Amino acid sequence: MFPFKKKSTPLLGIDISATAIKLLELSRSGSRYRVESYAVEPLPANSVVEKTITDIEAVGEAIARAVKKSGTRTRQAAAAVAGSSVITKIISMPKNLSDDEMENQIQGEADQYIPFPLEEVAMDFEVLGPSEDNPDQVDVLLAASRGDNVDSCVGVLELAGLTAKVIDVEAFAIENTINMMAMDLFNGAVDKVIAVADVGSAITTFSVMENMKTIYSREQTFGGGQLTEDIQRRYGLSYEEAGQAKRQGGLPDNYVPEVLEPFKESMVQQISRAQQFFYSSSQISNIDHLILAGGCASISGIAELMETKIGVPTIIANPFANMAVSSRIPTQQLSNDAPAMMIACGLALRGFD
Repeated sequence: MFPFKKKSTPLLGIDISATAIKLLELSRSGSRYRVESYAVEPLPANSVVEKTITDIEAVGEAIARAVKKSGTRTRQAAAAVAGSSVITKIISMPKNLSDDEMENQIQGEADQYIPFPLEEVAMDFEVLGPSEDNPDQVDVLLAASRGDNVDSCVGVLELAGLTAKVIDVEAFAIENTINMMAMDLFNGAVDKVIAVADVGSAITTFSVMENMKTIYSREQTFGGGQLTEDIQRRYGLSYEEAGQAKRQGGLPDNYVPEVLEPFKESMVQQISRAQQFFYSSSQISNIDHLILAGGCASISGIAELMETKIGVPTIIANPFANMAVSSRIPTQQLSNDAPAMMIACGLALRGFD
């Protein structure tokens, strides 16, 4: 149930993060997209832990609330599993095989590539194009995840009254969004190396794209939850109160210099470290652009600090910058949430593949 088969129906992009459900519905007229529906719904604590759904009922109920809040009538959806739970591999296949023949051959040979019992695995593939090494073969991207990860995504969508049409991979969904944004941002990004740092609540995912294809992705334990915990300890608040204060303000005057600024420095260090990990494992030694995504990308001044410290031109992700927006959507709220909507956007775009 990965995203590689063609679809033409509008889809709700449902991003299930550690702290919230993010829902997005798009329409398209010509080459321009329009935001039709959108909602962010908080999740109960510990219902998603390390990108694994641990309370299916609570997550399903939160998705149902997000659907109701958004006002959408669409009931077909796309969700995603985390990259850390997915095995991807590029293999070479004879170019004259039909899709069915290729699928049969991959099924027959999959145990060479996948270290799990095949009956426990959900798998899909996409033909990338001719192989550089052999003109009689094509490169094929194989993606596989444990079936229970996929089943959990399908289950929570069904609990919310939705039909799962696509179960994607988070890194592919972000790649899909960047591809849409690149024409306006980077003149198509041909021959560019673009990094995306998606700083979530507990996990930061650092991905690198070359010629608009993901060539590297790594997760590390760091996120906005640490800032919430710092606020909680410093000011004697509950975790929920600290999270609300972080978003809405009203903290003492010493919050910015003594709590927020040190967190921003830590965020820069984490992304700088991720960048160095990439350089050490790659022949590439220069990143052309860095895109900051996730809730922490909304912190004031973080892009400028990042650019100064790591020396890479840095922007805050906004997939909606050149989209029309339905009149019933609060545009300021959508703008505030935009950096955290990259996965939801990539999922919603699957309806136009």
